Amino acid sequence: TGTRNDKSHTLCRRCGKSSFHIQKGVCSSCGYPGKKMRRFNWANKAKRRRTVGTGRMKYMKHIPRRFKNGFRENITAPSRKPASK
Repeated sequence: TGTRNDKSHTLCRRCGKSSFHIQKGVCSSCGYPGKKMRRFNWANKAKRRRTVGTGRMKYMKHIPRRFKNGFRENITAPSRKPASK
């Protein structure tokens, strides 16, 4: 009952927030279905919520260690034992 019994926004497939405008077909939070994620410099707190490091970082968390070793692949690490004479 009442006058406000219609919904202009529903759940977004990409960000999961109830920000997908049904008539426009665009999410007001992440910009879906646009390819790039919606973000603005005037919304620092919103950028912080979904920046790199807020998720699992399945790939990125190994990068510092791989960088330290020069991104070597398909070779065994050199022995750290002192060379015997």
